[in-house]
Amino acid sequence: MSEANIAGNAPIPVEVEKGKDYFWCSCGQSSKQPFCDGSHKGSDFKPVKYTAEEDGKVFFCACKQTANAPKCDGAHKAL
Repeated sequence: MSEANIAGNAPIPVEVEKGKDYFWCSCGQSSKQPFCDGSHKGSDFKPVKYTAEEDGKVFFCACKQTANAPKCDGAHKAL
């Protein structure tokens, strides 16, 4: 599998709504970070579905190196 592009070096905070689905960009090429815009087409990457369990702020990974996709786990600190 190819390596994801690093889209940013800090998490992207997003206010989410309970029960709503969000599709996180795993390839790093989307122009709508942290979400998928279809830029992965033709690659091995696929968007990661995230369903909000509650209303509130979620910190989505922008470096695409997280082990806790789609949420930030601090992996950007080692880049």
